[in-house]
Amino acid sequence: MPRAQIKDEKTYQAMRREGESKEKAARVANSRAGGGSPGHRGGKSGTYEDRSKQELYEQARRVGIEGRSRMTKNQLIDALRHH
Repeated sequence: MPRAQIKDEKTYQAMRREGESKEKAARVANSRAGGGSPGHRGGKSGTYEDRSKQELYEQARRVGIEGRSRMTKNQLIDALRHH
């Protein structure tokens, strides 16, 4: 009997037979049922290049990048991408 919270029962059952946890099987089955692909979310933020140097500096501060006050915009972008 299909469960209301599982949107793609076949995918769910196949993953459970392969040994995946109930949570992971449900997450993947529900993602695929919606036409998506697990792990790929539609990002809405612009690129780092679209942001101001001050915005990049604030993001670098939030993630703890050291030496950010002496960095150029391009250096901040590189540091954020490789953090």
